[in-house]
Amino acid sequence: MYNLETMNTSQEMPRFDDQFPELNHFICTLVDDYNAGKINSWDDLELRVHAFFSPETMEQIESYVPGWQKMSSYNNGITLVHVMCVFLGLLMLPEYTSMTSYQQGLMKWAVLFHDVEKVVEKGKRDPKHGFRSAVTAAQRLPMLGFTTTPEYNDLMGTWSEFTYSAVITPEGMTEPIQDNQKLPEIISGIQQMFGNGSPAALIIKTVLFHVSINVVKEWPQAAPLSTEEVARYIDRELTPLLRAMALADNEGWNMFYPESRAQQRAETLEAFERIANQIS
Repeated sequence: MYNLETMNTSQEMPRFDDQFPELNHFICTLVDDYNAGKINSWDDLELRVHAFFSPETMEQIESYVPGWQKMSSYNNGITLVHVMCVFLGLLMLPEYTSMTSYQQGLMKWAVLFHDVEKVVEKGKRDPKHGFRSAVTAAQRLPMLGFTTTPEYNDLMGTWSEFTYSAVITPEGMTEPIQDNQKLPEIISGIQQMFGNGSPAALIIKTVLFHVSINVVKEWPQAAPLSTEEVARYIDRELTPLLRAMALADNEGWNMFYPESRAQQRAETLEAFERIANQIS
């Protein structure tokens, strides 16, 4: 299913389409069938997703993205179906189709990893999974052909432990959330291990921050970045990636609900317009 011969250790980014050809073909088929009116409900999509992800396919992806099977096991695979719906929504976004091919490649990798460490419990959200999923991305991207700096091997272990445990339970809350006070060290580690502005660094930051920005009023984030943190950590190169990630993530839950889909899209675009003004 996966072509090891295409793995690239140069400065060019490995192509998702080459590394995961069957998964990419499946995603493209979902887009075609959705546009043709063959997928009209969450149930339709769920049937297609479960048919594609055979035990063999699940094991193959798990070998490249550890945690994939565990993520897919919760609540009859709700997160797995969601991730495929995010891919489906992403490829149809005007913001995606207007991106450069380089940005489009970054987005596919970010979607692949964004929820890999998400834990689904009835009646609860998982506000910590952005940090945890970023750790998995940082650990696995080099094995998929992404370049690292000479410091990678020395830093990866301690950075992973630090980032994975960067949680805090504020007074008055019963559940832990991501600890944004640890972001200076987390971001510094990403840049030391991969290089500032490198493909891997941008993918990892997109995963890291994908639940760190308030975009939908109905679903506020548990630990959103402050105005000052947005200005400090999000730049012009990262902004379009996070915007596409937020829009696609919304699509992943609202693809078949036109009213909420349109409302959440409008709210998300408004939120990122404010961010663009903050960092300009």
